[in-house]
Amino acid sequence: MSQQFHHQNDTKVISSSLLDNASLLFCGRFWKFQRKESQFQAFVKKFLASRVFMIIMISTIISNAIVMILWTYPKSRLPLFRFFEASEFFFLAIYISEFIIKLYADPIGFWEDGYNLLDVVIFFIVFIPHIIPKIMGIYYPYINIAQGIQSLRILKIITYSRGMRTLITSVGQIASIVASVLILFFVLMYIFAILGFCLFGVSERADLDNWGNLALAFFTLFSLATVDGWTDLQEQLDARNFLLSRVFTIIFILLASFVFLSMFVGVMIIHTENSMKKFERELTLERHTILMEEKQAILKRQQEEVSQLMQTQKNVDYSFAELVENFKKTLQHTDPMVLDDFGTSLPFIDVYLSTLDNQDATISKLQELYYEMVHVLRLMLEDLPQKEQSQSSEKDSHPPASPDAASLGVQLRPQSPQAIAWSSFTVSAS
Repeated sequence: MSQQFHHQNDTKVISSSLLDNASLLFCGRFWKFQRKESQFQAFVKKFLASRVFMIIMISTIISNAIVMILWTYPKSRLPLFRFFEASEFFFLAIYISEFIIKLYADPIGFWEDGYNLLDVVIFFIVFIPHIIPKIMGIYYPYINIAQGIQSLRILKIITYSRGMRTLITSVGQIASIVASVLILFFVLMYIFAILGFCLFGVSERADLDNWGNLALAFFTLFSLATVDGWTDLQEQLDARNFLLSRVFTIIFILLASFVFLSMFVGVMIIHTENSMKKFERELTLERHTILMEEKQAILKRQQEEVSQLMQTQKNVDYSFAELVENFKKTLQHTDPMVLDDFGTSLPFIDVYLSTLDNQDATISKLQELYYEMVHVLRLMLEDLPQKEQSQSSEKDSHPPASPDAASLGVQLRPQSPQAIAWSSFTVSAS
């Protein structure tokens, strides 16, 4: 019994260890597969955010719009029927692939984006003309409506245009304000519709074509608000001799057209301008972020290369200067270099260059001053022999009796300024 018991326990231990090894092996392979799949998912997300994918989808949407324009011409519809049919399947394949790729990249976040929901709606609209004939038959009377709403495919371009998305976002943000303006406008039209019906639609001379009931009064007031053909409406009222018709028309046009519609346009313009400024700030911030990332990447690469050079210097009997020279030979003039030293910053270079310009200007002025001094000294030296000759002739005619102080002063006075000037010129020249 004890041997059997121990044998059973050993068997259980062996079987459990085999199961554990199998489970560990399976989990290891599963996690390895999941790791590869996550890498592929990250690659798909990167591809969806790339410019290549955006260009492909925008080109596809524009091509689809052009094909639909050609389909509306009867002369090209029959000869190019096969082309239209093949292009339709081609565009459907691209839209299906786009939907699957986006859903695979982010299965949960895909449904949180409103523009993705718009793509889903358009995706189902695309299949309506292909599903209705299978269910309702080819001669279904409303098949033309299903074909007409295929023009909504062009709305897919909103997803790939940040400018359009900014405008739509701004319109959505002011929806409450626009709704308030429209409600006030409707209240104004309701008041004037009742008033116009009572003034021009009830009496014996009533204008039943324009003011016969409330619906016609609303339509007439809408024409007056848009200032479209209001003169014809006023002529019809003047022909029936309504005294208050002109006052009524002028007051309503002033209130409806110049107040409410102008208010509506002003609100739209203000919020759209704010949204565009916010969009420009976001673009500037993105460009700055991209530049900082590129700078950090370049700095990291330079640090790695320098560390490799240092490691090579330890392993090889070369000096660091020789390694740097060899490294410089591998660089090209198009390689970017990030320098954080103060001496290589642009403000310092600007100040340094302006200082050099000032120094050059000062040196040129000093040179001009030196040239003038030399010119004056040259003139003084040219006058010196003539004065000496005149002095020598005076000495011969009137020789001095004794070398008194006055005669010495006469002899030394003409020589002292030239000597002093010449000595100062030699000092300055040296």
